[in-house]
Amino acid sequence: MSEEATNQARVIPLRPGTARPAAAPSPREPLLRDLVGDVLRRERLAQERTLKDVAEEARISMPYLSEVERGRKEASSEVLAAAAHALGLGLGDLLTRAQGELVRITSRHAAASRRASTSSYDGLCLAA
Repeated sequence: MSEEATNQARVIPLRPGTARPAAAPSPREPLLRDLVGDVLRRERLAQERTLKDVAEEARISMPYLSEVERGRKEASSEVLAAAAHALGLGLGDLLTRAQGELVRITSRHAAASRRASTSSYDGLCLAA
């Protein structure tokens, strides 16, 4: 028997009626690297500075800073501090702004889910 046939023989199908119910899709939790990257990019653009200028001042490679801004790289605290300082911010300022974005995004999702679950019933259920 081939290896592929052996692996197929090990698959045990679910019994009828045991399929997992489809879960309602939940909103994706925002990632810290996306939030921080957005803050860095917005601040850089607000200052009308180039990626090259900020990268040189922060002593970070331009491609790496671009990846951080786009949320593709999980930057170390040293890199984040260097990028923040190049923009005239402290690390705390950067993280505070990212936290503000997180609160704004998650409160919007929470409000939407509360509206979606609103019904004419107050949650009290009686059984006969």
